[in-house]
Amino acid sequence: MIPVRCFTCGKVISSAWEEFKKRRDAGEDPKEILDDLGLERYCCRRMLLTHKETVDDVNPYQ
Repeated sequence: MIPVRCFTCGKVISSAWEEFKKRRDAGEDPKEILDDLGLERYCCRRMLLTHKETVDDVNPYQ
């Protein structure tokens, strides 16, 4: 699960995750996606670029 806000600046970033993931999986350049989504700060950009979905890994143990 992506954090709701950027850890550094506090900007809401969770609303951009689904669009970013969909377009990245389609093969679009991440830089262009983040520019289109309006994420200009590098702290917010790294939140989406480095996010790893771990819910599927942890889910079997619930």
